Amino acid sequence: MSARQEREREARESFDTYYAASATRLISAVFAVTGNLADAEDAVQEAYARAWLRWDTLCAEGDPAPWIRTVALRLAVSTWRKARNRLRAQFRHGPPPDVPALAPDRVALIEAVRALPADQRKAIVLHHLLDLPVAQVARELGATETAIRTRLSRARKALAVRLDGPAPDPAAPAGPRRRTPAHRNRKGLPSA
Repeated sequence: MSARQEREREARESFDTYYAASATRLISAVFAVTGNLADAEDAVQEAYARAWLRWDTLCAEGDPAPWIRTVALRLAVSTWRKARNRLRAQFRHGPPPDVPALAPDRVALIEAVRALPADQRKAIVLHHLLDLPVAQVARELGATETAIRTRLSRARKALAVRLDGPAPDPAAPAGPRRRTPAHRNRKGLPSA
């Protein structure tokens, strides 16, 4: 083992020992200041993480406890101030306005798009929602333009089925076809 690796191992052991011996006490102290155990634990954890980055310097200067305690308390107070400022802003400006509910057809569209396979979903979103041309969609997705057109076609068909029911077959007649009697031609005149 090199001298550098030996120093790193000793520093790690020193830090681990110090952390195990002092963390609980520091959490208790910060908890007494903040009144919130989660905030106290977060602040102390962050303080120790910052201490580890300069562990050699802190140990060389003597006891690292004052530095770690100061950092933990400052972090906790900062968190507390941010929460207090958020509450003040809410009292000053009132609660946020109610967000209008999404229209049912929009919710249905979102659910239908989410149900598409990923490649079709990406193509639909890029082309129809972001108004990108097919060529750019193809470049962004790393596919050919033909593949993107196929994905878009399949996605549109799937969306039509999900949103409106099955799409009419374009080859099929639009309605019942009226047959002309054999003795009449298309103009309604008798056949010769």
